Amino acid sequence: MSKASDPTDERSQEPLRFEPEPAENPQPWVEKLDDGYPKPEPLLGDGGEAPAEKRVSAIGRRAILGLLALSLIFGAAGGAGATVLLLGGFNGSGDIGEQIRQTLVSEQSATVSVAERISPAIVTLEVTGVDGESVGSGVIYSADGWIVTNRHVVEGATAMTVHLEDGRDFPGLVYGIDTLTDLAIVKVEATGLTAATLGRSSAIQVGQTAIAIGSPLGVYTNSVTAGIISAIGREITTESGRLDGLLQTDAAINPGNSGGALVDSSGAVIGINTAISTEGAGIGFAIPIDIARPIMEQALAGIELSRPWIGIRYVALDRRTAAENNLTLFQGAWISGGTESGIMPGSPAEVAGLADGDIVTKVQGVLIDEQHPLQDLLVQYSPGAVIVLDVLRAGVTVQISVTLGIRPNQ
Repeated sequence: MSKASDPTDERSQEPLRFEPEPAENPQPWVEKLDDGYPKPEPLLGDGGEAPAEKRVSAIGRRAILGLLALSLIFGAAGGAGATVLLLGGFNGSGDIGEQIRQTLVSEQSATVSVAERISPAIVTLEVTGVDGESVGSGVIYSADGWIVTNRHVVEGATAMTVHLEDGRDFPGLVYGIDTLTDLAIVKVEATGLTAATLGRSSAIQVGQTAIAIGSPLGVYTNSVTAGIISAIGREITTESGRLDGLLQTDAAINPGNSGGALVDSSGAVIGINTAISTEGAGIGFAIPIDIARPIMEQALAGIELSRPWIGIRYVALDRRTAAENNLTLFQGAWISGGTESGIMPGSPAEVAGLADGDIVTKVQGVLIDEQHPLQDLLVQYSPGAVIVLDVLRAGVTVQISVTLGIRPNQ
């Protein structure tokens, strides 16, 4: 939970635009005469009649104006007719109100369908620990009882009951705790369970549909809320530490939703709900499923949960940070520990020869940027793998091979 629980945008408006004020004494018509200057049309004679040539000119002008008016009328009618035809013709199905209603019904039906498919895979975790009891959510990702949830939900648990949507209860066991993010794996002894479909968070776009499912407040089990993906690549600080690369959504997430699923419009899980902002409404965060996937697969393989580690302290660069520190690059991971070395003693980085001031720009040829931060690129590899980093050092790019270690618990 960030300042998040376990900023304002300035909106400028263009001034209102009014039509020009009419002239106090408008001339009925202005002609351009031979001398090149516009002059008012002569006033009517004593008999109230204008000269014949002027009457003909006036008739011609009225005809032109009439034709223009007819063109506008038929043009509008043609446009309306085309719109009706595009919306379904004149048989009644082209009514705009009906079209809007059908669109809304279609969107609602999609949400209903997603909820029906994913709900059986969402569980409620009732946890007893040294600090008392708590409730959270989880996602069944394998039919033989494997569940992914949040670390802060189950850490320190002495007993746990897993409640399924169909009313069955099972004792739960914490299989492992993630050392990188706020994730954990729970196991129940059961088979034939309904497992969620996992998506790919790498293809997520801002603005797409996001549906959150969980047990808010520990009471309203399998609650469904819908919204959009508000942003990607968010960084927050929680009671458990810093979390990077998060999805931000305005789909309502409440205490008890932690560990539940964030799914897309197809019903595929794209994130695990983990935190909400305590400083505003409609600001929730989820860990992308691509970050969770490696430890989920490790559990299925029966091996201990572990994360890759290179052992550096760094600053994720952007234009402002680069300008403040007189750096030539505004993307990458700048190795800098502030008052201490950015290279941890005995780490893979030290062994490989990385140094303070280096800027890591690529991992295995993939550029580090706001959408692809260093940590997100590293988690795709297992400890022991050898990766090649592109590093800018003293204005020259060099390639350094690093053998990934195992990330410590702290």
